Amino acid sequence: MGSAVPSNRHPIQAMLIFFTVVLWAASFLCDIVATGSSKGTFWSDIAFYTMAAGVVGALLAAIPDFFNYLDLAKGTVRRLAMRHLVLNMAIIVLYVFNLGLRMNRPAGSEPAVLLSGVAIGLLAIRLWLGGKLESGPQVVLQPEAIDFDHDRNDLAA
Repeated sequence: MGSAVPSNRHPIQAMLIFFTVVLWAASFLCDIVATGSSKGTFWSDIAFYTMAAGVVGALLAAIPDFFNYLDLAKGTVRRLAMRHLVLNMAIIVLYVFNLGLRMNRPAGSEPAVLLSGVAIGLLAIRLWLGGKLESGPQVVLQPEAIDFDHDRNDLAA
């Protein structure tokens, strides 16, 4: 997990990100169903637990993201990565606040559903930033983070 180069990333991080996004999207969809359903409590409970599972996944995925950030050389990409990390943590805090709000309010609470919608919007921006970081050739590691011997072996093969 020592670099931000996609080929060196561990696939578990990508899976955690994927599951987190799916869980949070499912949570929002359950909120929408709960507002128009006679079984609102059931759907609100599912929304709560998928949201909580998404928070756990996001925290686990943030660990290798932080180490990837540390490996980046200073410059534009590092600033973009910092925005990505700060936005990620803000979204996590927003969801934790949302979970607390849901513990103290009845099922299908409008502020909680609105908060989920805002978080999904921020998540879309965060995913765009992450994609920009992953796809750009401008990702440059600090020299000490590069395994030059490994690169020479690849060239020799």
